Amino acid sequence: MGISVVVCIKNEEKRIKDCLQSIITNNPDEIIVVDGGSNDKSVEISRRFTDKVIITSNSSLTRDRQIGIDAAIHKYIAMIDADHRLEQNDLESLLKDLKTYKFDIVQAQLVSFRNDSWLNKAEEQMWEINHNHPGPRDMIGVAPAIYKKDIFEIINFDDTITKTIDDTDFIYRLSQLPGISYGIGATKVAQLHNPLFASYMKKLKWYGIGDGEFCIKHPSRINSMLYHLFVRYPFVYSSKALIKMKIFAFPYLILQGFTRGFWAVKTILQANRI
Repeated sequence: MGISVVVCIKNEEKRIKDCLQSIITNNPDEIIVVDGGSNDKSVEISRRFTDKVIITSNSSLTRDRQIGIDAAIHKYIAMIDADHRLEQNDLESLLKDLKTYKFDIVQAQLVSFRNDSWLNKAEEQMWEINHNHPGPRDMIGVAPAIYKKDIFEIINFDDTITKTIDDTDFIYRLSQLPGISYGIGATKVAQLHNPLFASYMKKLKWYGIGDGEFCIKHPSRINSMLYHLFVRYPFVYSSKALIKMKIFAFPYLILQGFTRGFWAVKTILQANRI
């Protein structure tokens, strides 16, 4: 297939084994694990599956993604995270999507690996409303996705430009360049998430801080981001959830919008006080 799989981790001993096992079933040409300084058994576990384990220090997710890409030797790069669980042939299917839609980057649709709580069900229903629609998109996530490696001759996951806790700024910078195509494919990849409410709140806080950091870097996007968080999620998307009878998604969209919005605003205000 000519695919290098890059997995960036930090303290993922509880999730990395199953992730790598699922990747192995797809027979990739190489697996590169970039560990951002774990103090658990993440590195030890990863070395059972690949001899290409790179350990970084004082790093960031953005930098680690680029380190993995730089180490890759194949034409296509699959960016997979520790919470993703591939079915057999998912990588081949994603590569087919890339070629079918004539994209430079294709992100998978998402489904919940397990539905252990209403939050897992709600998140999956949310994806069905606002994500799982194949075709070109204005913005996509960076994983799970397949990239043409030559895209990184044009633009990098460069944390001297995008030093934030999240890496969505990469796609925004990519969207400013002409002639690069990307979107969502037909392939569905499972994503695992702890079903506990506290775990979801922690994730939404993390996203919200990333949203705030994005606004700090791109002040012209503040109004659109706040509209997205305080209007689109809790009102527009939640209305769609009711219309489509996605009952679990309705309260989750409201929770996500206001929680992320709170942390985004708090991050922006704190930065302005410095």
